Amino acid sequence: MIDELAHYFSSPSNREVVLESLGQHIYLALVPLVLGALLAVPAGRLAQRAPKLRGVLLGSMNVLYTIPSLALFVIIPAVIGTGATAAINVVIALTIYNAALLVRPVMEGLDSVPEHVVTAATALGYRPRRRFFAVEVPLALPVLSTSLRVASVSNVSLVSVGALIGIGGLGRLFTDGFQRDYLTPILIGVVLTLALAMVGDLLIVALRRLCTPWQRASAGGR
Repeated sequence: MIDELAHYFSSPSNREVVLESLGQHIYLALVPLVLGALLAVPAGRLAQRAPKLRGVLLGSMNVLYTIPSLALFVIIPAVIGTGATAAINVVIALTIYNAALLVRPVMEGLDSVPEHVVTAATALGYRPRRRFFAVEVPLALPVLSTSLRVASVSNVSLVSVGALIGIGGLGRLFTDGFQRDYLTPILIGVVLTLALAMVGDLLIVALRRLCTPWQRASAGGR
């Protein structure tokens, strides 16, 4: 197997395909995660502050999340008029999935913020917007980060499905290997996909720890 890998990577064109596919995979997994989180925060806030809308909003998110990814990849070009193999189709589809997945955790994370902390921040002169971003969102991060990790791994997996419509990052190695009955690119794609999922998960954990230093201090004090 090592000889097969060495032979595969001895070709400049193969190395170029792997690097290009890896870069595209990172882009298609990362951008929707960021956009989905940015959309989920105000939606989750709305669900938290407007109980009458909560059921409708969360129900709508659940429906969106049940749409098969391949169907969404095909529907989006017809709706927005892009080419069938445009990368934006995958970005939009995964952004929808991420937002749908994260709205509830955002709401639950904000609900978990102790009321006396919010009251104390208000008494210290924090205006609602500043209080939200400086106090409530950081305190909600431990709850939200768990779902961000799920969304990150899900993105890395779903991007590969895009290869079926001609745009799928490392999924390109899978389709190439299956079409040629060639195991090496398939194994490379699997290993790199797993590595990306692990790196993404570790980065989110590190970011959460960086943004919640009080949790480290609390753990160290016990």
